[in-house]
Amino acid sequence: MQLPSTKLYQRLHCQLFHWRTTRDIIKQHIATAFLHLQNEISDVLVTHSTSNEKLEESQLQTAMEKSKIKVSQGCIDLLQEFRHLIDGNTELLVKLKDLIIDWVQEGFQDFFQKLDGHFHLLSGRSTGFSQESSTVDFVQIDKVPTVLVLMLAQLCVFIEQTTIPKVTEDLADSFSGGGARSSEYGPPFVPGEICRLYRSSGEKFLQHYINIKTQKISKLLNKRFSTPVWLKHKEPREVNMFVDLLLLEFNGVVSEVKQILPGLIRRHRHSDSTGSTTSSRSNPMREDMLNRSNTNRSRSQFLENHLAKLFEQKMEIFTKLEYTQESVISTVLKLCLKSLQEFVRLQTFNRSGFQQIQLDMEFLKSSLKEFIDDEAAISFLLKEVNNAAHERCLDPIPLEAPILDKLINAKLAKIKEQSANM
Repeated sequence: MQLPSTKLYQRLHCQLFHWRTTRDIIKQHIATAFLHLQNEISDVLVTHSTSNEKLEESQLQTAMEKSKIKVSQGCIDLLQEFRHLIDGNTELLVKLKDLIIDWVQEGFQDFFQKLDGHFHLLSGRSTGFSQESSTVDFVQIDKVPTVLVLMLAQLCVFIEQTTIPKVTEDLADSFSGGGARSSEYGPPFVPGEICRLYRSSGEKFLQHYINIKTQKISKLLNKRFSTPVWLKHKEPREVNMFVDLLLLEFNGVVSEVKQILPGLIRRHRHSDSTGSTTSSRSNPMREDMLNRSNTNRSRSQFLENHLAKLFEQKMEIFTKLEYTQESVISTVLKLCLKSLQEFVRLQTFNRSGFQQIQLDMEFLKSSLKEFIDDEAAISFLLKEVNNAAHERCLDPIPLEAPILDKLINAKLAKIKEQSANM
């Protein structure tokens, strides 16, 4: 075999060097572009979500929209930039076209996976994208900006339902072909796999948000119920201050959810919840409690518990969690009321302490109607809290309906006066 001349060999070597250099530069350029977009998305999310969460409504809504735009427009811009590479007329770019197509498709697959992992880190999760939902550890809840967690949940939905289909369509139009990738590795971009990843992550973020909010409120309730001596509680003269704290925290949840999640909160307006409190609202509780006495307490308690269980079997308290305002708000409230029920069960009440719980639950019943969609379930849980206090009371004689209404009306009048002075 005749060896090539030194000049020809040097020329071929120079061309090979330039081909490899150009290939490496383009590959690195594509990888850097994806990393830059991930950092831009992260900056938008972090900048517009603060740990104190004291953002005005317009600011939070703007942050959510900016995040969506940054993801969608960022991907579109990358596709346009990469399209210039495969449309190039230079000899090297033409030769590298199949490789570039594979790199772009691989790049989007890797980008969406890494972005998902970055979302988990931002939310306080110590692991990246994972198929295991039950073994994920969390950082300290107090350090997690809960607004950011809720934004991530909604952003995952947007990526799954809007961004991935758009990217898939554009890749099919302008970046089909390729083939430089070995067949043993499978297709470079698998949209179904990415959609499943973001669907799973979105559900985890939404549940994580609910867990954070519920635990925060539960801590306040636990402190409130473990501090006083309920056996020495004085006769109730007004709704307890813990009710104001609970409503304040719950209003914070409502404010965040309304700005980020879709769906209108249906405002309930019933004849028994407009204007003042009437005795018809208190009659069911009054009739139920006045029928009890110390002599037949055991029999009545057995019957009450039996009826409650039958009622609970027919009522589905915790429905499937959805990405709507109603679903998230109702779930947080239901979990908080279940926690409240457990805290009550740990205490022992005198008559006045039991009456205080009765008053507080009746006031919450009317106050929470405008926020929730599942009114029957919330009413049932409030009654369960009251029943728990009845079971733990040494002398469970309830407040009479006129007194109960008078105290609730006084609280409503006080709230109305405070709102007028603000």
